Parts: sequence; structure tokens; C-alpha cells
Amino acid sequence: MGGFFGVVSKSDCVFDLFFGTDYHSHLGTKRGGMAVYGENGFQRAIHNIENSPFRTKFERDVEEMKGNMGIGCISDNEPQPLIVRSHLGNFAITTVGRINNIDALVKESFAAGRTHFLEMSEGNINPTELMAVLINSQDSIAEGIRYAQSVIDGSMSLLVLTADGIYAARDKWGRTPIIIGKKEGALCASFESFAYLNLGYEDCRTLGPGEVVFLTPESLEVMVPPADEMKICTFLWVYYGYPSSTYEGVNVEKMRYNCGDMLAARDHVQADSVAGVPDSGTAHAVGYANRSGVPFSRPFIKYTPTWPRSFMPQKQSQRNLIARMKLIPVDALIRDQRLVLIDDSLVRGTQLRETTEFLYHSGAKEVHIRLACPPIMYGCKYLNFSRSSSEMDLITRRVIARLEGDKAEEKLPLYADPDTPEYAAMVEEIRSALKFTTLGYHRLDDMIASTGLSPCKLCTYCWNGKE
Repeated sequence: MGGFFGVVSKSDCVFDLFFGTDYHSHLGTKRGGMAVYGENGFQRAIHNIENSPFRTKFERDVEEMKGNMGIGCISDNEPQPLIVRSHLGNFAITTVGRINNIDALVKESFAAGRTHFLEMSEGNINPTELMAVLINSQDSIAEGIRYAQSVIDGSMSLLVLTADGIYAARDKWGRTPIIIGKKEGALCASFESFAYLNLGYEDCRTLGPGEVVFLTPESLEVMVPPADEMKICTFLWVYYGYPSSTYEGVNVEKMRYNCGDMLAARDHVQADSVAGVPDSGTAHAVGYANRSGVPFSRPFIKYTPTWPRSFMPQKQSQRNLIARMKLIPVDALIRDQRLVLIDDSLVRGTQLRETTEFLYHSGAKEVHIRLACPPIMYGCKYLNFSRSSSEMDLITRRVIARLEGDKAEEKLPLYADPDTPEYAAMVEEIRSALKFTTLGYHRLDDMIASTGLSPCKLCTYCWNGKE
């Protein structure tokens, strides 16, 4: 995923930029970066944050940087922000999203004789650099952003820092949010709505799909008006978003309570306690416990002093190991207990299977797994939610392939429908393979209802394949 934060201020902004960016650390795993503009022009710092929090890596940079405007980011992959010199002037740029047609756009850029690209360490082209090239192909930054959004297959929100202010642009379908905060003498643009509250900012407005605004310390100017249609990522509420954040007027923590409530309303399992897999499963479990009357408990505690962030490092085998290491059992709450365990989702199945084995090993009598979203059937095309290189990495797709063989692809809609025998067979296969006592998923219609938003405003591609 990734997240970003930008500030324009009449005074030095580095302190606000540092902490506003740091508050996005739950959204990315690999790199953090900041760029500021002041009397000495542009300054930039980028650090690897795979094994150390953003805050510790940038403490010295904060002391050395000076400027009244800046942008910062947390990134899963590419180094950013980038500083670019072009016919449109010098600017810094940072992005959140994914470009699916990157090869075709690079080829078109070469054919136009416009540029060359620097390869990253894995041989890939930095999508943020490509975004800068697309912007530079037009006669102004605003026109360039509009053009880039029109030719990109995927989703790209961005901040562009110039000597005069910051352009903030939400992706064409609004799959990720940008919220504007304000205080006296300053404005900020943030992915997470809570990131600026402790810095003295108040909510100003949320950008609409495809909207582009230009921020200065004194003003907000709309450069491209918002589109009518929106497809914001529903998984922001289920998993990615921080509990204090609010998107489109819907708070993340409250939505998760609603999810748990609706899960419990359809469930009749007999259990001694209900728990959530830390951290994102906890709120879902609270909602479930409140509705069902089954007591909420914490049968294992996440060891945050050493592993405070939710998903590091990048390598999957190491991630699985850390997932086990950072959960410490509470024997008195596990031994001889029938547990309902709620997690946000089931992707490959590896971590939840190992967590369940861990509970059995610790003396649990039964482990009933409930998921706060429907079965994931498709890899995300927009936000790099899953690091899977193939949709066959998804446990649902592997199970369906075993059940259907060559007909698996054409029968996917049947397996995505919770009222079909195919769906029931898939769930039972997954339950048996992962050794859960029982397994239940949230229904798509209930999950949508948990947000309170119209279904037409939500992206549900990873569950039903519909854009």
C-alpha cells in the first residue's frame, strides 16, 4: 500500500511533516521519505525502514531540514519522493497506488523520444518516476496530472511539491483518500484523517474522485473538479486503515464493530470467549462479542516493544515467522477453552493456520475462525494489497482449482456467492485443510452494509471481480 502527507505553512513545516508522515507507518513496509522546500531550495531524505521505524531513521534529518512546504511518504517498494527538473520547473513528487499498464506507458514515452528511466534494484521502473514523466509531457502540472490519470490503468493518488505550493490529486476513481486539514497559517493533505489532529489541524474537506487542488498557506484552489463516480477500496475499513481514521464520513473502528455485529447476528456457535487476531481483528471481535454475548478476551498478546509494526519484513517466510514470534499466549485464557477467533481476512492461509495450531498447542479445546470479509477471489489490481505474484497464491483459488479443474475460472462467480453449494464446499475444504473447528466468512452484502455507504461507491473487486 503506502501513505503520504504534505504541508504548506507560513512558518517552518518540518516538525509537522515529520510527525504527519510518521503517522502513516502502518501503511508501508520498505521505505520512508521526506522532501521540503524553503530558502535553500529543495531538500530530500529517503531511508530504508524495513527493520527500524520511520521516526528513528529521520530524527537527524528533521534537525537539518528547513522549509515551509514539504511532502513525505511511507512506501512498500519504490524510493520516493523524487525531485524532478523539467520544463515545468523543479518539483518533488510522491504517489500511492499501482500502474498496471506501466510497460505500455514506458514504451509510448520512448516512442515519443521524451525520456529515459532509471532502473530500481530489482530491475523495475519506479512508478513515481513514470508519473513525473507523464506530467511533464503536458504544458502545465495540472494538465499533466489530468493526462496521467486518464491514461493510467490502475490507481494513482499523488502530491506534487513546487516552489509555489503543493498539488494534491486523488486517483480517478477515488480508491484511496486524500483529506485536507487546516490550522492558522497552514494546510495539510493526508491519506489518513487522524494524522494531523495532534498537530493542531482540523478537518477541512475530503477530495473527490479525480479531484486536483493546489494548496498554499493562504488558500486551496480547485484545479480539476471531482468526478461523480467513486470506487473507494472497502478493504481500507476492514484492514488497512488505522482505527482513528474516517473515510467518506465512516470511521474505521466503528465500521469494524459493525462487521463483528453482523457476523455474530448470523452465527450460532457455542463458545467460551471471542478474540481478535491483533491488531485489525480486535475491533471486529469487540463488535461480535457485543452482539453475541460471548465474552471478549485477549488469549494472546502482541509483543509490540520489539515488533511494533504490523507487517515487517518484506520476505514472506520471515513474515510468517514474525507473526508467530510476536504473539504471546495467555494460558489461563486458552487452555480447555472454546474460542471464536476473528481475523480481518484469509489470503494464503499460512499465518492463520499457524496461529490456530499455536492455540491448539497451548491447550485450546476448539478454535472457530470467523473472517471479517468475504473469501478473497481475485488479486487486487489497484493498491498492491496482496504481494502474491499469482492468483493461485490465494487459498480460495487453489481450492477451487482442485474442485473444478479446467472449469475453475468460469465457475468463480458460483464460488463467490454465499448462497450456493459451491461456496459451502469451498469453505469446508479450506476449513479442513487449515484444521479449524469451524470457519465462517462475512457476507459481501453484510460487509457493504457495515460501511453504511452505497454499494456503487465501493470497490469490491477482490471479492467478486467486479470493478
